[in-house]
Amino acid sequence: MLQPKRTKFRKQHKGRIHGAAKGGTTLSFGQFGLKALEPERINAREIEAARRAITREMKRAGRVWIRIFPDVPVSKKPAEVRMGSGKGAPEFWVAKVKPGRIMFEIDGVDLATAKEAMRLGAAKLSIATKFVARSE
Repeated sequence: MLQPKRTKFRKQHKGRIHGAAKGGTTLSFGQFGLKALEPERINAREIEAARRAITREMKRAGRVWIRIFPDVPVSKKPAEVRMGSGKGAPEFWVAKVKPGRIMFEIDGVDLATAKEAMRLGAAKLSIATKFVARSE
């Protein structure tokens, strides 16, 4: 699973995800992509599950690019623990995704295979997505 090798700080504030994506809104590497339509935190497990589904459908032909990286730690306190005594330990990593962000790109396969692969990948994610193709 994806996670940073090291970070400057162990824990982060939750924050809010405002507005549309500033960068990463156009296809840069592949012919086809999967674009986010909602602001949400995407778990590292979801990213890996989507990557596996896409790669399996493509039968390992072509190439897959992951354009998001889970670099935000999410901490949790254990169940049935009283309030206070500090913030919980980091549990998992998430990527904050804004609407318009290209999350996955693929190349080297035909349109039908690409659409099906992205449909299966999108099913693993917790947000609404849209299939995009390069217009040439």
